[in-house]
Amino acid sequence: MLREIRELGFEKVELSHGTRISLMPGILEAVDAGEMKISSLHNFCPLPMGVNYAAPNLYQFTAERERERELALRYTLKTLEFASRVAAPLVVLHLGSIEMKDYTGKLKEMLEKGQKDSPKYAKLCAEVAEKREAKKVKFVERLYEMLHKIVPEAESRGVRLGCENREALEEVPFESDFAFLFREFPSPNLTYWHDTGHAQIKENLGFIQHAMHLESLADRLSGFHIHDVQPPARDHCPPGTGSVDFAGLNHLVKPKHIKVFEFSPSMSVEDAKRGVAHVKHLWGK
Repeated sequence: MLREIRELGFEKVELSHGTRISLMPGILEAVDAGEMKISSLHNFCPLPMGVNYAAPNLYQFTAERERERELALRYTLKTLEFASRVAAPLVVLHLGSIEMKDYTGKLKEMLEKGQKDSPKYAKLCAEVAEKREAKKVKFVERLYEMLHKIVPEAESRGVRLGCENREALEEVPFESDFAFLFREFPSPNLTYWHDTGHAQIKENLGFIQHAMHLESLADRLSGFHIHDVQPPARDHCPPGTGSVDFAGLNHLVKPKHIKVFEFSPSMSVEDAKRGVAHVKHLWGK
């Protein structure tokens, strides 16, 4: 797996939340031999024993059940331990969600049908905004309680945590709440991780302005998941084939930022190469 990625021209790789324990010996062998460097891990990595599918939300920091939160903490600490082992400087985190009905799915469905300008769409947007605000307090409190345990562990290992912006409207933090999160946790080890596809879907849904959102968090930005969105909401597409304005984000991209291409498994090698070339041409760093 790592050799195939290297042959595509990459010197570093993010090990994602689909990395099974059975892959570990080969990964460690490749890392120890200097065949590949690890740019980042995506929680949970490796997957818990017996889980054989990509599962970033398997256990949530915001879960009502204490047992689930304990498991989320345990496997996050294992991911940090593995990050130290493979000299990965950063771990990407999903921070949790509010228990409520799937507004995101319904709104995407309406977008597909061209109903964004309908009164029903506007009503649904207002409803989700109101309901998630009303319900969020206890979920955010549980998240903060978990991070107060995780951040010191990351600091002691010299590993940064990247809090990823999410696609679903039900997931936390909401875009307007990232500032409060970083005020609560001033540690430089807790950073913002920007997913271009997720932000674009939120813009397409009408909830944020992509570039303005990224600009508001530029001082805590540590890296990117890079992929495009073919309207209205098909993500993990090759950059240059969708609605993400990569040129418009260029002024916010720094050489120090980690840049991870996050592509659909069904994407052809040729499309992947074209997408990478498109971003390199526009960002050049």
